[in-house]
Amino acid sequence: MQQLSLFEIPPKEKPKIDLEGMRYIELAEMFEAYFNCRNNKRNTANAIAFEVDYESNLVKLCEEINNGTYQIGRSIAFIVDKPVKREIFAADFRDRVVHHLVIGKINHLFEKQFIHDSYSCRVGKGTLFGIQRIDKFIRQCSTNYNKDCYILKLDLQGFFMSIDKKILFEKLQYFINQKYTANDKDLIIKLCKKIIFNDPTKNCIIKGKRSDWDDFPSQKSLFHCAENSGLPIGNLTSQVFANFYMDSFDHFVKHDLKIRYYGRYVDDFVIVHESKEHLKNLIAKLTAYLQLNLQATIHPKKIYLQHYSKGVKFLGTVILPNRIYIASRTKGNFYNAIEKHNKIVRNHKPTKEEQQAFQSSMNSYLGIMKHYKSYKMRKKMLFKNLSAWWWNHVYLSGGIAKFVLKRKIAR
Repeated sequence: MQQLSLFEIPPKEKPKIDLEGMRYIELAEMFEAYFNCRNNKRNTANAIAFEVDYESNLVKLCEEINNGTYQIGRSIAFIVDKPVKREIFAADFRDRVVHHLVIGKINHLFEKQFIHDSYSCRVGKGTLFGIQRIDKFIRQCSTNYNKDCYILKLDLQGFFMSIDKKILFEKLQYFINQKYTANDKDLIIKLCKKIIFNDPTKNCIIKGKRSDWDDFPSQKSLFHCAENSGLPIGNLTSQVFANFYMDSFDHFVKHDLKIRYYGRYVDDFVIVHESKEHLKNLIAKLTAYLQLNLQATIHPKKIYLQHYSKGVKFLGTVILPNRIYIASRTKGNFYNAIEKHNKIVRNHKPTKEEQQAFQSSMNSYLGIMKHYKSYKMRKKMLFKNLSAWWWNHVYLSGGIAKFVLKRKIAR
């Protein structure tokens, strides 16, 4: 069944907030959001500053949300190079708490709405799940590699920067009004609107140098976005809202076009079908839907259509018949990460934060690689390139699968 597009959303009156009947955000909910938030960001400077008196800070934040005076703070903007070059806006810690509050309220509704095969920012449906599903699609469609089938892989051009905030908010407001039954609905909608329409470029701190943006493509930067376009990469709400933004497209592909073998991770999506001609014809239909309903464009230089025997690159791997390899770019990024941490120990004794960053970085790569035939590559990469200083303070666990610190390193 085709979903309502933006232009089919029934008009509704501006919501009237009944202050007496509306349940405010409870302090216990703020504490839950805070503890969820700090699990990931406890060691950042503004997280530590917030934690010094977190009880009072949470009480104040809760009061601001309930009385309508909450304002979004300053983000920190910077450029990262890996796994690809991106512009990141890191929200202030107290704003991250609000992000966790909002997503904690409505994410279970998203989960009921999303198709099985959207893989981004969902519990149990990360990169590994997505890779395994596409591999399964190819095997099923080719009847265990005994029949011809073809793979169409597409991605969207400047996806996060192209998201239309008005379309997103219209869809989200309609969704919450239809699906959310708690009587703090109006507060949640107000917070969503504030988060979506906030422009972090107007009030941000630049980390690093402004010259970091000199060779950065303008179509990938919030600083060059059209008015009311673009979400900041780096926020939990951006990731989840982006997935919601694409949900109508997912349903269009699965239910209107009746595509059985389809999976999407953020702006990368793969379709497997026995007919190459059918996949060619799909491109125009997908393009038209995306442009009309989401103001999104398929990247013209990233259209991949090949026989399954040629394989497909997806989420840092190359999926081939009967085997999945780690992609060359992932190997290169792993090597560069090793060199980055080697450089630190050549300059000074790593701080507590730097040793934790080393452990997190290495284990993220090893965590992905251990699922594929990469044991010899991991062993060679680490034992050949990693500085002896690190080996004196860490050890490998689980067969080159995880780094563990031997003891705390004095600062």
